[in-house]
Amino acid sequence: MIHNAGVGYRERERLETEDGLSHVFAINVLAPYILTALIEKPDRLVYLSSGMHRGTNADVSDLAWRRRRWNGSEAYAESKFHDVLLAFAIARRWPSVLSNSLEPGWVPTRMGGPGAPDDMDQAHRTQAWLATSDDLGARVTGRYFYHMRERTPNPRTIDPNLQDALIAACQKLSRIALPA
Repeated sequence: MIHNAGVGYRERERLETEDGLSHVFAINVLAPYILTALIEKPDRLVYLSSGMHRGTNADVSDLAWRRRRWNGSEAYAESKFHDVLLAFAIARRWPSVLSNSLEPGWVPTRMGGPGAPDDMDQAHRTQAWLATSDDLGARVTGRYFYHMRERTPNPRTIDPNLQDALIAACQKLSRIALPA
């Protein structure tokens, strides 16, 4: 399963779901958590992140952006940080599942804009490779990639306590437990 749905960083105001959550968090993080929790354990899970996750000190104390002044770019970066946390938490909790995260690059899509410098032809390859390849490099778990190469994520994403806090928050918000 490839978790690729997402909304972007150009949102000038906080849009709210019926549940009172920031829709950036609901779509980019909570939806992949819920899908992961409800499906039969797959062989592989791939979570799309962004290089922007490195520039945030995200935690899980205000996932809904209720106590802070809205910043669309920061909300997006945090959601991508949380996607890496989620991928790594699943890798740790479900050792039989290959769970990884990646950044496709800043590519010229509607979200990335026409001036994005990365190669559109490279953007999809890493996710397909992680989801299907028998290459040894793709048969790993709990890793972060860019253009089919392992890359160092934000160091805070490897914190099991922060991973567990995100899982607990997602479980509380969704009322859906992640199976053991």
